[in-house]
Amino acid sequence: MVKEKIFEGDLLVILGPTATGKTQLAVQLAYKLSGEIISADSRQVYREMDIGTGKDLNEYNFKGVSIPYHLIDIVAPIEEYNVAQFQRDFQRVYSDIKERKKLPILCGGTGFYIKAVLMDFQLPKTEPDKQLRQELEAWKLEDLIKELEAISPGASANTPVDTKRRVIRAIEVAKDRGQETEVRSKKMDKHRSPIPDPRSSIPDTRSPVVLGVDYSRTVIRKLITTRLHFRLENGMIEEVESLLQNGVTHERMEILGLEYRFISRYLNGVYNKDEMTALLNTAIHQFAKKQMTFFRNMEKNGIKIHWIPEGDFETALEVISKG
Repeated sequence: MVKEKIFEGDLLVILGPTATGKTQLAVQLAYKLSGEIISADSRQVYREMDIGTGKDLNEYNFKGVSIPYHLIDIVAPIEEYNVAQFQRDFQRVYSDIKERKKLPILCGGTGFYIKAVLMDFQLPKTEPDKQLRQELEAWKLEDLIKELEAISPGASANTPVDTKRRVIRAIEVAKDRGQETEVRSKKMDKHRSPIPDPRSSIPDTRSPVVLGVDYSRTVIRKLITTRLHFRLENGMIEEVESLLQNGVTHERMEILGLEYRFISRYLNGVYNKDEMTALLNTAIHQFAKKQMTFFRNMEKNGIKIHWIPEGDFETALEVISKG
Protein backbone atom coordinates (compact mmCIF):
# COMPACT_ATOMS: atom_id res chain seq x y z
CA MET A 1 0.00 0.00 0.00
CA VAL A 2 1.53 3.30 -1.12
CA LYS A 3 -0.13 6.33 0.40
CA GLU A 4 -1.14 8.87 -2.19
CA LYS A 5 -1.28 12.57 -1.39
CA ILE A 6 -5.07 12.64 -1.46
CA PHE A 7 -5.85 13.35 2.18
CA GLU A 8 -3.63 15.35 4.51
CA GLY A 9 -5.87 15.19 7.59
CA ASP A 10 -5.28 13.26 10.78
CA LEU A 11 -8.51 11.27 10.97
CA LEU A 12 -11.03 9.88 8.51
CA VAL A 13 -14.43 8.79 9.83
CA ILE A 14 -16.94 6.55 8.07
CA LEU A 15 -20.38 6.18 9.61
CA GLY A 16 -23.88 5.18 8.60
CA PRO A 17 -26.80 2.99 9.62
CA THR A 18 -26.53 -0.77 9.89
CA ALA A 19 -26.24 -2.94 6.76
CA THR A 20 -24.99 -0.15 4.48
CA GLY A 21 -21.48 -1.46 3.75
CA LYS A 22 -19.40 0.92 5.88
CA THR A 23 -16.61 -1.62 6.36
CA GLN A 24 -16.32 -2.28 2.63
CA LEU A 25 -15.81 1.42 1.92
CA ALA A 26 -13.39 1.78 4.84
CA VAL A 27 -11.29 -1.13 3.61
CA GLN A 28 -11.10 0.29 0.06
CA LEU A 29 -10.02 3.66 1.42
CA ALA A 30 -7.51 2.09 3.80
CA TYR A 31 -5.97 0.24 0.87
CA LYS A 32 -5.80 3.42 -1.21
CA LEU A 33 -4.55 5.73 1.54
CA SER A 34 -2.37 3.39 3.60
CA GLY A 35 -4.80 3.42 6.50
CA GLU A 36 -5.76 1.26 9.43
CA ILE A 37 -9.31 0.84 10.63
CA ILE A 38 -10.50 1.54 14.17
CA SER A 39 -13.90 -0.04 14.77
CA ALA A 40 -16.59 2.18 16.30
CA ASP A 41 -19.04 -0.60 17.06
CA SER A 42 -20.18 -1.13 20.64
CA ARG A 43 -20.68 -4.87 20.17
CA GLN A 44 -17.83 -5.86 17.88
CA VAL A 45 -15.53 -5.33 20.84
CA TYR A 46 -16.84 -8.65 22.19
CA ARG A 47 -15.19 -11.96 21.37
CA GLU A 48 -17.31 -14.92 20.17
CA MET A 49 -19.98 -12.55 18.89
CA ASP A 50 -19.21 -12.60 15.19
CA ILE A 51 -22.31 -13.21 13.09
CA GLY A 52 -24.75 -11.21 15.19
CA THR A 53 -22.48 -8.17 15.25
CA GLY A 54 -21.57 -8.41 11.57
CA LYS A 55 -17.80 -8.52 11.99
CA ASP A 56 -17.27 -10.05 8.55
CA LEU A 57 -13.52 -10.16 9.14
CA ASN A 58 -12.94 -11.54 5.64
CA GLU A 59 -13.80 -8.06 4.35
CA TYR A 60 -10.53 -6.74 5.78
CA ASN A 61 -8.62 -8.47 2.99
CA PHE A 62 -8.58 -6.42 -0.20
CA LYS A 63 -6.73 -7.39 -3.38
CA GLY A 64 -4.63 -9.81 -1.39
CA VAL A 65 -3.68 -7.21 1.23
CA SER A 66 -4.75 -7.61 4.86
CA ILE A 67 -6.01 -4.27 6.18
CA PRO A 68 -5.16 -3.84 9.88
CA TYR A 69 -8.14 -3.34 12.19
CA HIS A 70 -8.43 -2.43 15.86
CA LEU A 71 -10.90 -2.58 18.79
CA ILE A 72 -12.53 -5.79 17.60
CA ASP A 73 -12.52 -8.91 19.82
CA ILE A 74 -10.96 -7.17 22.80
CA VAL A 75 -13.26 -8.17 25.70
CA ALA A 76 -15.25 -11.24 26.78
CA PRO A 77 -19.04 -11.14 26.23
CA ILE A 78 -19.71 -11.29 29.96
CA GLU A 79 -17.70 -8.10 30.57
CA GLU A 80 -19.07 -4.57 30.53
CA TYR A 81 -17.64 -2.11 28.01
CA ASN A 82 -18.65 1.53 27.77
CA VAL A 83 -17.95 4.74 25.90
CA ALA A 84 -15.38 5.93 28.45
CA GLN A 85 -13.34 2.77 27.88
CA PHE A 86 -13.75 3.25 24.14
CA GLN A 87 -12.36 6.79 24.37
CA ARG A 88 -9.26 5.54 26.16
CA ASP A 89 -8.77 2.61 23.78
CA PHE A 90 -9.32 4.83 20.75
CA GLN A 91 -6.72 7.36 21.90
CA ARG A 92 -4.16 4.62 22.49
CA VAL A 93 -4.72 3.02 19.08
CA TYR A 94 -4.98 6.37 17.29
CA SER A 95 -1.62 7.51 18.69
CA ASP A 96 0.03 4.23 17.70
CA ILE A 97 -1.26 4.43 14.13
CA LYS A 98 -0.12 8.04 13.78
CA GLU A 99 3.33 7.23 15.12
CA ARG A 100 3.68 4.66 12.34
CA LYS A 101 2.75 7.30 9.76
CA LYS A 102 -0.49 5.57 8.82
CA LEU A 103 -3.97 7.06 8.46
CA PRO A 104 -6.46 6.23 11.25
CA ILE A 105 -9.91 5.45 9.82
CA LEU A 106 -12.67 5.33 12.42
CA CYS A 107 -15.52 3.22 11.06
CA GLY A 108 -18.80 2.11 12.58
CA GLY A 109 -22.41 2.74 13.40
CA THR A 110 -22.29 3.45 17.13
CA GLY A 111 -22.93 7.17 16.94
CA PHE A 112 -22.24 7.85 20.60
CA TYR A 113 -18.74 6.37 20.31
CA ILE A 114 -18.00 8.42 17.19
CA LYS A 115 -19.38 11.60 18.71
CA ALA A 116 -17.31 11.03 21.87
CA VAL A 117 -14.18 11.04 19.71
CA LEU A 118 -15.09 13.92 17.41
CA MET A 119 -16.27 16.23 20.17
CA ASP A 120 -13.61 15.07 22.63
CA PHE A 121 -16.16 14.40 25.34
CA GLN A 122 -14.98 14.75 28.91
CA LEU A 123 -17.32 12.10 30.26
CA PRO A 124 -18.61 12.66 33.79
CA LYS A 125 -17.24 10.40 36.46
CA THR A 126 -20.66 9.92 38.03
CA GLU A 127 -20.72 7.26 40.72
CA PRO A 128 -23.60 4.74 40.57
CA ASP A 129 -26.54 5.74 42.77
CA LYS A 130 -27.76 2.40 44.14
CA GLN A 131 -30.86 3.87 45.77
CA LEU A 132 -31.87 5.68 42.58
CA ARG A 133 -31.25 2.58 40.48
CA GLN A 134 -33.38 0.43 42.76
CA GLU A 135 -36.21 2.93 42.55
CA LEU A 136 -36.04 3.36 38.75
CA GLU A 137 -35.69 -0.34 37.97
CA ALA A 138 -39.43 -0.79 38.55
CA TRP A 139 -40.28 1.90 35.96
CA LYS A 140 -41.26 1.16 32.38
CA LEU A 141 -38.75 2.08 29.68
CA GLU A 142 -40.98 4.78 28.17
CA ASP A 143 -41.44 6.41 31.60
CA LEU A 144 -37.69 6.39 32.16
CA ILE A 145 -37.15 8.14 28.82
CA LYS A 146 -39.73 10.80 29.78
CA GLU A 147 -37.92 11.31 33.10
CA LEU A 148 -34.59 11.69 31.28
CA GLU A 149 -36.12 14.28 28.96
CA ALA A 150 -37.59 16.17 31.93
CA ILE A 151 -34.16 16.39 33.57
CA SER A 152 -32.19 17.03 30.37
CA PRO A 153 -34.31 18.08 27.36
CA GLY A 154 -33.02 16.53 24.14
CA ALA A 155 -30.89 13.95 25.93
CA SER A 156 -32.78 10.96 24.51
CA ALA A 157 -31.81 12.00 20.97
CA ASN A 158 -28.11 11.96 21.84
CA THR A 159 -27.97 8.97 24.18
CA PRO A 160 -28.74 5.27 23.54
CA VAL A 161 -32.18 4.63 25.09
CA ASP A 162 -32.85 1.09 23.91
CA THR A 163 -32.54 -0.53 27.35
CA LYS A 164 -33.63 0.42 30.87
CA ARG A 165 -30.06 0.06 32.10
CA ARG A 166 -28.77 2.69 29.68
CA VAL A 167 -31.58 5.14 30.38
CA ILE A 168 -31.15 4.77 34.14
CA ARG A 169 -27.43 5.47 33.76
CA ALA A 170 -28.24 8.51 31.60
CA ILE A 171 -30.58 9.78 34.32
CA GLU A 172 -27.80 9.37 36.90
CA VAL A 173 -25.41 11.35 34.72
CA ALA A 174 -28.02 14.02 33.88
CA LYS A 175 -28.78 14.56 37.57
CA ASP A 176 -25.08 14.79 38.33
CA ARG A 177 -24.54 17.26 35.47
CA GLY A 178 -27.40 19.34 36.80
CA GLN A 179 -25.63 19.71 40.12
CA GLU A 180 -22.38 20.45 38.23
CA THR A 181 -24.12 23.21 36.27
CA GLU A 182 -25.27 24.90 39.48
CA VAL A 183 -21.70 24.96 40.75
CA ARG A 184 -20.44 26.34 37.44
CA SER A 185 -23.10 29.05 37.44
CA LYS A 186 -22.02 30.21 40.88
CA LYS A 187 -18.40 30.32 39.75
CA MET A 188 -19.35 32.32 36.67
CA ASP A 189 -21.30 34.82 38.76
CA LYS A 190 -18.39 35.17 41.17
CA HIS A 191 -15.62 35.49 38.59
CA ARG A 192 -17.70 36.78 35.67
CA SER A 193 -15.92 34.49 33.20
CA PRO A 194 -17.50 31.33 31.76
CA ILE A 195 -15.94 27.93 32.28
CA PRO A 196 -15.33 26.47 28.79
CA ASP A 197 -17.07 23.20 27.95
CA PRO A 198 -14.60 20.85 26.21
CA ARG A 199 -17.51 19.20 24.42
CA SER A 200 -18.40 22.39 22.56
CA SER A 201 -16.27 21.89 19.44
CA ILE A 202 -14.31 19.38 17.42
CA PRO A 203 -10.57 19.47 18.21
CA ASP A 204 -8.69 21.20 15.38
CA THR A 205 -5.63 19.00 15.88
CA ARG A 206 -7.23 15.96 14.27
CA SER A 207 -8.77 17.72 11.22
CA PRO A 208 -11.35 14.94 10.81
CA VAL A 209 -13.24 14.36 7.60
CA VAL A 210 -16.50 12.52 8.19
CA LEU A 211 -18.16 10.44 5.49
CA GLY A 212 -21.66 9.01 5.82
CA VAL A 213 -22.87 6.08 3.72
CA ASP A 214 -26.23 7.15 2.34
CA TYR A 215 -29.04 4.93 1.05
CA SER A 216 -32.76 5.56 0.77
CA ARG A 217 -34.93 4.18 3.56
CA THR A 218 -36.46 1.68 1.12
CA VAL A 219 -33.07 0.29 0.15
CA ILE A 220 -31.88 0.12 3.75
CA ARG A 221 -34.98 -1.87 4.70
CA LYS A 222 -34.27 -4.37 1.91
CA LEU A 223 -30.60 -4.64 2.89
CA ILE A 224 -31.49 -5.25 6.54
CA THR A 225 -34.10 -7.92 5.81
CA THR A 226 -31.92 -9.76 3.29
CA ARG A 227 -28.94 -9.74 5.63
CA LEU A 228 -31.00 -10.92 8.60
CA HIS A 229 -32.37 -13.96 6.76
CA PHE A 230 -28.89 -14.83 5.50
CA ARG A 231 -27.45 -14.69 9.01
CA LEU A 232 -30.27 -16.72 10.53
CA GLU A 233 -29.67 -19.41 7.90
CA ASN A 234 -25.90 -19.33 8.35
CA GLY A 235 -25.15 -19.84 12.02
CA MET A 236 -26.45 -16.86 14.00
CA ILE A 237 -28.82 -18.96 16.12
CA GLU A 238 -26.05 -21.47 16.75
CA GLU A 239 -23.75 -18.61 17.78
CA VAL A 240 -26.20 -17.55 20.48
CA GLU A 241 -26.62 -21.17 21.61
CA SER A 242 -22.84 -21.45 21.96
CA LEU A 243 -22.66 -18.25 24.02
CA LEU A 244 -25.35 -19.55 26.36
CA GLN A 245 -23.53 -22.87 26.73
CA ASN A 246 -20.34 -20.98 27.58
CA GLY A 247 -21.86 -19.10 30.49
CA VAL A 248 -23.43 -16.00 28.97
CA THR A 249 -26.81 -15.68 30.68
CA HIS A 250 -30.16 -14.85 29.10
CA GLU A 251 -30.11 -11.68 31.23
CA ARG A 252 -26.81 -10.69 29.66
CA MET A 253 -28.24 -11.40 26.21
CA GLU A 254 -30.96 -8.84 26.91
CA ILE A 255 -28.28 -6.20 27.51
CA LEU A 256 -26.31 -7.20 24.40
CA GLY A 257 -29.42 -6.33 22.43
CA LEU A 258 -31.08 -6.92 19.07
CA GLU A 259 -30.02 -10.27 17.57
CA TYR A 260 -28.82 -11.66 20.89
CA ARG A 261 -31.89 -10.49 22.78
CA PHE A 262 -34.46 -11.86 20.34
CA ILE A 263 -32.68 -15.15 19.59
CA SER A 264 -32.17 -15.67 23.32
CA ARG A 265 -35.90 -15.21 23.87
CA TYR A 266 -36.60 -17.67 21.04
CA LEU A 267 -34.29 -20.25 22.61
CA ASN A 268 -35.95 -19.59 25.95
CA GLY A 269 -39.37 -20.37 24.48
CA VAL A 270 -40.73 -16.82 24.54
CA TYR A 271 -41.21 -16.73 20.74
CA ASN A 272 -41.41 -19.30 18.00
CA LYS A 273 -38.96 -18.90 15.13
CA ASP A 274 -41.31 -16.99 12.83
CA GLU A 275 -42.29 -14.58 15.61
CA MET A 276 -38.66 -14.04 16.54
CA THR A 277 -37.66 -13.35 12.94
CA ALA A 278 -40.46 -10.86 12.34
CA LEU A 279 -39.93 -9.01 15.64
CA LEU A 280 -36.15 -8.91 15.19
CA ASN A 281 -36.50 -7.61 11.64
CA THR A 282 -38.74 -4.78 12.88
CA ALA A 283 -36.37 -3.99 15.75
CA ILE A 284 -33.38 -3.69 13.42
CA HIS A 285 -35.33 -1.36 11.12
CA GLN A 286 -36.19 0.80 14.14
CA PHE A 287 -32.55 0.75 15.22
CA ALA A 288 -31.38 1.96 11.80
CA LYS A 289 -33.86 4.80 11.99
CA LYS A 290 -32.53 5.79 15.42
CA GLN A 291 -28.99 5.70 14.09
CA MET A 292 -29.89 8.18 11.37
CA THR A 293 -31.62 10.42 13.91
CA PHE A 294 -28.44 10.39 15.99
CA PHE A 295 -26.27 11.25 12.99
CA ARG A 296 -28.58 14.13 12.04
CA ASN A 297 -28.26 15.44 15.58
CA MET A 298 -24.48 15.24 15.26
CA GLU A 299 -24.78 17.54 12.26
CA LYS A 300 -26.88 19.95 14.30
CA ASN A 301 -24.08 19.92 16.87
CA GLY A 302 -21.64 21.18 14.24
CA ILE A 303 -20.16 17.94 12.91
CA LYS A 304 -20.02 18.15 9.11
CA ILE A 305 -20.97 14.81 7.53
CA HIS A 306 -20.38 14.35 3.81
CA TRP A 307 -23.06 11.91 2.70
CA ILE A 308 -21.81 9.50 0.02
CA PRO A 309 -24.57 7.99 -2.13
CA GLU A 310 -24.48 4.20 -1.67
CA GLY A 311 -20.96 4.45 -0.30
CA ASP A 312 -19.49 5.06 -3.75
CA PHE A 313 -15.70 4.80 -3.56
CA GLU A 314 -14.88 7.37 -6.26
CA THR A 315 -17.27 9.93 -4.77
CA ALA A 316 -15.69 9.34 -1.36
CA LEU A 317 -12.22 9.92 -2.81
CA GLU A 318 -13.35 13.14 -4.42
CA VAL A 319 -14.70 14.45 -1.10
CA ILE A 320 -11.55 13.40 0.75
CA SER A 321 -9.28 15.09 -1.79
CA LYS A 322 -10.97 18.39 -1.03
CA GLY A 323 -10.11 17.92 2.65
